[in-house]
Amino acid sequence: MSTSALPPVADTDTWQRQLDRLRAREKAATRELDAIAAERRRLPMVEMPDYTLEGEAGPVRLADIFEGKTQLIVYNHMWFEGKEWQCPGCTGYTSQFTRLEFLDAYDARFVIVTQGPIDEALAYKKRVGNTMTWYSTANSTFGSDVGAPPGGGFAVNVFLRDGDTVYRTWHTDGRGTEQLSHSFPLIDLLPYGRQEEWQDSPDGWPQSPTYSGWASSQDIAALYGPKGS
Repeated sequence: MSTSALPPVADTDTWQRQLDRLRAREKAATRELDAIAAERRRLPMVEMPDYTLEGEAGPVRLADIFEGKTQLIVYNHMWFEGKEWQCPGCTGYTSQFTRLEFLDAYDARFVIVTQGPIDEALAYKKRVGNTMTWYSTANSTFGSDVGAPPGGGFAVNVFLRDGDTVYRTWHTDGRGTEQLSHSFPLIDLLPYGRQEEWQDSPDGWPQSPTYSGWASSQDIAALYGPKGS
């Protein structure tokens, strides 16, 4: 399909010069991200109470969710009571993480914690084909204490375990979670990008309301759930 929204055409030398200028900015951004990660490793940490959450096999202490590992990443999945389909952003985001065994070499796990009752959470996990390990904080203040209260937003939290004592080392929410995703970095490489109205794009580029291109929870279930798989 032809479109009038096209980048200008240039000869190879002109294209390479402009790419080289952009590459200098990309390299600078990479070095800044390295510096941010170095500062993150130097953050202090906060000792956590001895929470009990609910897992597939029943109650489980926060320290035991590490399953012997020292480090733990938690995605706090939004949950709305009584809804058949939960947050499409959380549903689509966590569907990306299907092979997490590589974290074993780094003494770490990555799991989902949601405010939903564990039976409902596990049923939803199956419905949408999610392959991560889920826990529920429905009977605990854990979610509220780490920035993900009932009916509230999503978040990423990171923890460090020393024996039976757990410490919170990092937290982010909103677009801060994008760094864990591969979908947005891939889409941002495309000439038209995310095609959302907030993006700085040339005149005439295709743009639509924010989130309009995102898959719905039903779409995710159709692709990856029991029928899709």
